[in-house]
Amino acid sequence: MTSFNRSTSRRLKKLPQIPSIWEGDRRPLSSHQQSEDDKGECILWVDGSQGIVRSMDVVPCDTGPEAIVRTLMRAMENPHSPAKASRPLRIVVRDREIQFYLRGVLQDLDIAIDYAPELPLIDELFRGFEEIIENQIPDLPPQYAAVLRSKANAMWEACPWDFLQEQQIISIEINQWDIGTLYASVMGMLGMEYGILLYRSSESLKRFRAAVLKDDDTDNLEEAFLKQDCLFLTFERASDLEDEDFDDEYEDLAELPASEINPTFGNIHPLEGLRSVLYDEEALVVYVALESLIRFVDDHRHQLTEDFPHLSQAYQIPLLESEDINFVNVNVATMPELAAELEEMADFDTSDEEGMYGTPMLRSLRDDLIPDDSFLSLGVVSWEMLDYLQKGVKYQKAGDIKPKGDGLPVILIQTSRPKAKTVIESIEEAGGLKAICFNPGANPLGSEIYDLGLLQTHNGELFLFGEFEEDDPTHVEARKKWNQRCKNTKGYCGLIIAKGLTGASRGNPQLRDMMALFEGVSLSPQELGIGTLQLMPELQFE
Repeated sequence: MTSFNRSTSRRLKKLPQIPSIWEGDRRPLSSHQQSEDDKGECILWVDGSQGIVRSMDVVPCDTGPEAIVRTLMRAMENPHSPAKASRPLRIVVRDREIQFYLRGVLQDLDIAIDYAPELPLIDELFRGFEEIIENQIPDLPPQYAAVLRSKANAMWEACPWDFLQEQQIISIEINQWDIGTLYASVMGMLGMEYGILLYRSSESLKRFRAAVLKDDDTDNLEEAFLKQDCLFLTFERASDLEDEDFDDEYEDLAELPASEINPTFGNIHPLEGLRSVLYDEEALVVYVALESLIRFVDDHRHQLTEDFPHLSQAYQIPLLESEDINFVNVNVATMPELAAELEEMADFDTSDEEGMYGTPMLRSLRDDLIPDDSFLSLGVVSWEMLDYLQKGVKYQKAGDIKPKGDGLPVILIQTSRPKAKTVIESIEEAGGLKAICFNPGANPLGSEIYDLGLLQTHNGELFLFGEFEEDDPTHVEARKKWNQRCKNTKGYCGLIIAKGLTGASRGNPQLRDMMALFEGVSLSPQELGIGTLQLMPELQFE
């Protein structure tokens, strides 16, 4: 049997001994709602004479008897307020094994250890605990929990955020349970938060988006968030699989296996705020909405991927046998006009033909292709690696490249998987990559000179992918190597798009992270022929 160190015994004996009787016990603290794996045991030490709890712990069921001694030591040395540090004259327990164990451990502390079949004060406390647990409202009504989680998993597998943007609203007309039409907004295309917001009115949706676009103050955004009127399904990393190195602010859930994804349901209302609990009628509404949306996305995936046209379809959604009605007739439809209105609110103004830089001849210079938080590097891919890439990823060939030097010069863009897919699709829609160029740029409000990285696509558009200070020694050296390598390859170069920005391969993507290789040619500023680009006065380089 483990016993106290002598120094510990001497320390405890210095505590004043008070003429009190303490009750101690260890009991399961669980409910019918918990699985066996979730159940733990509660250890309590109370002063029966004063009627106060001195210490309490919750431990796993398989924890050894030492736990009850650890809790007792806290009861003596660091008790809950208003109790003072002390040791009792007598301890009473209702378990013979605990009694004999404590007699051996505490034999040097002059404390009597007695047995009693009942502990009145602890019995009353545990009855109160059980009432609290039994009266807890579950996150989902038990009769709907399994089917809702099943629909959440089906929604995760459907991945509507791969082709639907947040402003591309889909209406779900239900006309049951005091719900007329829900307006579904799909989150996730940006690779940040994934989920479905089911607004009870289009007005609530528009008010929230207007508030977000108007003000970026954190406190004001939180207030706007709580004024939404919607039901929601969101996805998070499963809490029991989290580790210390996981940063949920940056991790892209889409890069995790489905087994690590956990759905959360809830409600937001201006008068209720946020609650991650659904009541019976709300659970029914969410079930019908998710089932309808999943069917609609599956039926029209190709059309929704190509565009956001006018689409409408009716569904008959079966309900559980316990419900008063057997099914609900639901009509699901796209809302292109509302999507256009929301885009206009965001001021997606494409009328500025001069683009980001004030050069009239450059009417197609854009800076919306490469995500702001991407990792960017100038490097080289060995000829051996190039063979693997050409066979294993989405590939665009530029010509007959003769291997010379250490490899093909490439620009590497690493971002999240959803954002990488969007970049790849945008380049393909623009006809593919034609050329890569570094062109001078200047700030007319200062003396800064920049080396601007540009991508030219076959439809004539130019995309800004990087802004580098001309006197940055790291970039200067990288540019020298880039120019020499392009000379070796007769001007051929490449653009690699990779995922894994938030994973272990951040900044050093492996072959498995690379999603596309676009080959093109390198153009000098003279060949591009656009001169020095002037930054527009109202904009500032960061």
